[in-house]
This record gives sequence, structure tokens and C-alpha cells, in this order.
Amino acid sequence: MQKTPMTGKGLKRLEDELRRLKSEERPAIIRAIAEARSHGDLSENAEYHAARERQSFTEGRILELEEIVSTAEVIDPTSLSGDQVKFGATVTVVDEDTDKEATYQIVGVYEADIKQNLLSISSPLAKALIGKHEGDSISVPAPGGDRTYEILSVKFI
Repeated sequence: MQKTPMTGKGLKRLEDELRRLKSEERPAIIRAIAEARSHGDLSENAEYHAARERQSFTEGRILELEEIVSTAEVIDPTSLSGDQVKFGATVTVVDEDTDKEATYQIVGVYEADIKQNLLSISSPLAKALIGKHEGDSISVPAPGGDRTYEILSVKFI
């Protein structure tokens, strides 16, 4: 079984979602199905079919989360150090064409959220950053042509 690297915060977020689905969502769906059944003919009962569809989606998500949580390997970024980019690093880069700076933390696939500057380890930018050091320049393939970034800092926080 292959382990999935993840930060403690990312694992907690997934465990919280799993707990909520099992303790709140699942019972609510069961109640909705029972209510819809009480209305009679199931073949033409839109509420029943909607509740069953919601149940199917929720059960699938529960199975997916259980698999992810069971294979999670928690890596604490604060226990790491150095100036080389690796999993958990918080990296500040500057786009060499636009001089725009950005800071990202490299995290596991299932906890990535670009809106929160959490960059998936499997993304092209993260793949280009891994193994590099402060001051290095990297080239990342992009739809509009390659982008070049300089690594300004690497921190483990």
C-alpha cells in the first residue's frame, strides 16, 4: 500500500469532513429517504430519487476519504530545515517576466488549494521546485509558453 504524504493540518481537515459526513450527512440522508418513501409510489418520486443520488455521492466520498486517511503519512514541515525545496516547504518565488512575487506551501495532492496558496506536490510548479535551492531559477511549462521563476526563499513553518 502506497503512503500519501500530507501535512497534519491537511489530514485533520479530511478527518473532520469524514466525521461530518458520517455523523451528520449520512443520518440526514436516511431521514430524507424515509420521508420520501412515505409519500408513496417510488417510481415517480423525485424526492426519493434525489435523496438516493445524494446518498450514493456521500457514500462514495466517505469511501474515498477513508482510503486517503488510511494511507496518509503525516510530515511535519516544522521538523524539516535547510534551503532545499522539499515537501512541506513554504517557497517564495518571483516571476522573472512580470516581477510578481508569490508564496506557496508544497502539500499533498488531497490538501492542495491554490486559493490558500497550498500547492500540490504533483503540480508542474512544485515538480520544478523540488530539489532546488534559494537563488535558483526554474522553468515551468505553461499553456502560453514556459514561465521562469527565481526562488527567493525556502522556509519550513
